[in-house]
Amino acid sequence: MYYYDLSPRYSETDAMGHINNTVLPVWFEKARDPIFELFMPGRDLSKANLITVKYEIEFSNEIRYENDVQISTGIKKIGNSSLTVVQRLVQNDVLCAIGQTTIVHFDYKTKKPGPIPETIRQQLEAHILSLKSPRI
Repeated sequence: MYYYDLSPRYSETDAMGHINNTVLPVWFEKARDPIFELFMPGRDLSKANLITVKYEIEFSNEIRYENDVQISTGIKKIGNSSLTVVQRLVQNDVLCAIGQTTIVHFDYKTKKPGPIPETIRQQLEAHILSLKSPRI
């Protein structure tokens, strides 16, 4: 499991003082940095080889500007060329949102998905969530 803490910015609020729903995809993407690092060491974009094909977010509580949030990131599933990432956002010990993103390892030369390298697969497997896990 990967963990990321952040402080909401004033500019991310809406007229009701909540964090705007459009902000969470950006926060969740930032919290996936350790996964990106596996595929693109040093975050070298000349080696970019991932594409997001789907994401969904389920909100369960309001998120406010005044307090930090914690995002936990785990792997739900690893396929031949794709992985499903699950993320949980908590504020003040209250679950506020769960996100799920499907990412594909992509070969831009052939314009087709490519297999996830075994060395990366092994590192990802260390973060697979147990079905019994209460955390996500």
